[in-house]
Amino acid sequence: MRVDGRQWRTIWVENEAGDVGVIDQTLLPHRFTCRVVGDAAEMAAAICDMVVRGAPLIGASAAYGMALAMRSNPADDHLDAAAAMLAAARPTAVNLRWALDRLVGQLRPLPAHLRRAAAYKHAAAIADEDVAINQAIGCHGLDLIRKVADGKAGKPVNILTHCNAGWLATVDWGTATAPIYMAHDTGLPVHVWVEETRPRNQGAALTAWELSKHGVPMSLIADNAGGHVMQHGQVDMVIVGTDRTTANGDVANKIGTYLKALAARDNGVPFYVALPSPTIDFSLHDGIADIPIEERSPREVTHIQGATESGTIVEVNLAPVGITARNYAFDVTPARLVTGLITERGITPASSEGLAALFPEQVKP
Repeated sequence: MRVDGRQWRTIWVENEAGDVGVIDQTLLPHRFTCRVVGDAAEMAAAICDMVVRGAPLIGASAAYGMALAMRSNPADDHLDAAAAMLAAARPTAVNLRWALDRLVGQLRPLPAHLRRAAAYKHAAAIADEDVAINQAIGCHGLDLIRKVADGKAGKPVNILTHCNAGWLATVDWGTATAPIYMAHDTGLPVHVWVEETRPRNQGAALTAWELSKHGVPMSLIADNAGGHVMQHGQVDMVIVGTDRTTANGDVANKIGTYLKALAARDNGVPFYVALPSPTIDFSLHDGIADIPIEERSPREVTHIQGATESGTIVEVNLAPVGITARNYAFDVTPARLVTGLITERGITPASSEGLAALFPEQVKP
């Protein structure tokens, strides 16, 4: 995608030595800064501290973390230790474990001297596959936007999204935003309601930034305004992403997504979830009971980061000093509230039958 006219991905090999470059998302939208990651421990910290975030990007980052680990020491014990360290960085996004299992499975049978080159090759393949998957999601979602646009007589299609499922959360294109970017780039009029998404304000800091940089019309609103704009007929559809979706179609996404699904159902607004197949956890069948919900630092609730008029980035306290806060990072939207799942293989109902029809190879006999 574009930033000030230049094409970017969120992760890349920085130099011939094999260091990995990433966009530091903790400084957006105030500073666009890249960071060089030199070893697996630094990559684990980047994932944990949300320098890189979003389920697909976490998976690609973990893969490159394994490549960095093999660069320094390709022995079996180091392979296992690096995979365990990276797996512990964040618990909810299933792409993390998926990428690590794939890398370990590819590397373990190889002799140690071949592991470094193979790890970089497989990490690059995961990154390229993510781009292709998101492009396919965009094409399928574009059809949905076109159908709405056909009935609006040239007026913009209004799409509400929550958190950041944009290209910053993936290697490129994004999941929820891929159809939006394609619609905009093909000349379809679109307008995006971007919810701020506290805590961490990933909607305000990331989604608003990337959409505006690409030239997509958008309006930033408070999280609690989402239901209001739906009530007043100002939302044609909701598209969100997901960090893990179960085999029966339950969806884990940034905290607050469930409330948007309830508001959408009450107002007859279609609620879609855009997801690449590596985000589907076919081993789970009850999202509320089985998906681990990450609980992050209370400081993300009690404090907020912003920039002063001089451009200095500061963190300020929003709450009384010393109070107790809880910071649930995700919630689960039951499949019954989801209009459809937009995958790289097409759009399906959020159900065991729908997912099994699209991904029959994942169904155990």
